[in-house]
Amino acid sequence: MEISNETSFSPFFLLSLADTPYLKAFSILLFLIMYILALSANALLIFVVRINLRLRTPMYFFLSNLSIIDISLSSSIVPKLIIITITQDTRISRLDCALQMFFHSALIASECIILAVMAYDRYVAICKPLHYNTITNKRFCISMAAACWALGCINSSIHVPYTLQLPFCRSRYVNHFFCEIPVIFRLSCQDTWLHELSMYISACTLGLSAFILTLFSYAYIISTILKIHSIEGRHKAFSTCVSHLTVVFLYYGPVMFMYLRPHSTKSPSTEKIASIIYTVVTPMLNPIIYSIRNKDIKATIQGTLNKKSQIV
Repeated sequence: MEISNETSFSPFFLLSLADTPYLKAFSILLFLIMYILALSANALLIFVVRINLRLRTPMYFFLSNLSIIDISLSSSIVPKLIIITITQDTRISRLDCALQMFFHSALIASECIILAVMAYDRYVAICKPLHYNTITNKRFCISMAAACWALGCINSSIHVPYTLQLPFCRSRYVNHFFCEIPVIFRLSCQDTWLHELSMYISACTLGLSAFILTLFSYAYIISTILKIHSIEGRHKAFSTCVSHLTVVFLYYGPVMFMYLRPHSTKSPSTEKIASIIYTVVTPMLNPIIYSIRNKDIKATIQGTLNKKSQIV
């Protein structure tokens, strides 16, 4: 009990990206480039959707929400990581650690749900086109987006206080780049099986359920696309679906690896790689994947650039 009281307000210590000057400089540059790309690409996607009236559709509304989530997810991790690597001051206060865990947990849950909603949107558009405007009306879109954010915040509000009330008497050195709930569990001198069980239940309820719903939606979508006689229509439908499925698997792979594996099989090195993929790499690639295969987005960007060049 004395140990718990002694460390209740003590900071944690995170890992920096590297220790040697050359590796540190390379790591900072690499993460800074990826972070700037993630911010600029997602911000550009949101801007394009806002300025083009043709893109004021449910699909692009949800895509804008995905971009906001990706910007927030990278911003909750990367700036602090770069700062501690530059300064070599790896301390993070309990409050900052709690905020990092809260936003990180909320955002990954929200992204799981928004990807499922986007899959449902494509299902209605392709499988029930005559009812699309009726089903995915403005009220539906706003309600679904609000539900995604609300469920993410509720999920964090349950798990983060539950995690921080644990007694941490083993070590305050976190073998990770940021405060993540599964990693913080290992610092506790208390048996955390109940906490881990609640995390698995939450991950299955939100993440795995959303993933299964996404797969079911695309099973119906693909079966409907194969029945389309027009080659052009089939290609257009497949084009949108391929982009979304690429994003889904790119995101869910490392997230499931991190949160749904048994505790005994967890490796700190592989966890770091998985976390970097879904907090830095995926937010950077998502808008690029959608833009490359989307003629409307590319046309809007090209048109904006042409107007600016004419003004200059």
